[in-house]
Amino acid sequence: MDGKVVLVTGASKGIGRAIAATCAAAGAQVLLSSRKQAGLEEAAATMKGEVDVFAANAGEPDQARACVQACVERFGQIDVLVNNAATNPYYGPLMGIDVGAAEKTVKVNQTGYLVWTQEAMKAGLADRGGAVLNIASIGGVSVETNLAWYNVTKAAEIHLTRHLAAELAPDVRVNAILPGIIRTDFSKQLWEANEELVADHIPMKRVGLPDDIASAALFLVSDASAWITGQTLIVDGGMQVGRGF
Repeated sequence: MDGKVVLVTGASKGIGRAIAATCAAAGAQVLLSSRKQAGLEEAAATMKGEVDVFAANAGEPDQARACVQACVERFGQIDVLVNNAATNPYYGPLMGIDVGAAEKTVKVNQTGYLVWTQEAMKAGLADRGGAVLNIASIGGVSVETNLAWYNVTKAAEIHLTRHLAAELAPDVRVNAILPGIIRTDFSKQLWEANEELVADHIPMKRVGLPDDIASAALFLVSDASAWITGQTLIVDGGMQVGRGF
């Protein structure tokens, strides 16, 4: 990743933080973004390599624009965009969600991914052969009642990935990772209360770690995957082929 500039959204913790740290350790200059400045500064302080931070709400187009511009101002370019920031304000069946929660989820998880990519393209993402990585979810290809609307937005991210890959080739590659159950605060409702039971249903017999996703992300944003675009990589410890729930 030497000579590459990477912008990661939702980078103050969890998967985004691990991706940012992994890219920085591999030689990239990395801009971390999320809503809270303090969390960003704490995360950046733990990383090796050249990193900087910029607080921005991933669901606000003007803040996305400002963040991308800041990336170019600080590092001179942008080569990789990792759309990782996500929200899930509602946990329950579709018939119980209100319009406000539904719209907020779409604004961040779906429209946000489009807007950040548009802004990165305007800022020169295609100039040196860029890459976009969308962090979706295995929920986008499966059914789970209490995460139904979140999963719908993740399915949209998968389809968005394919459309963007077709539209932006050959100058920019666009791929997606579909994490399974990962040990993060964001997903703790899925594993925290019964981690051993959850792990028993995963062929690899453990809940995933943010670094498991970061390793796959590094491959997909680096030149090692130069002939891969429009693909979705499931990283779930084998859940989709195992016993399942």
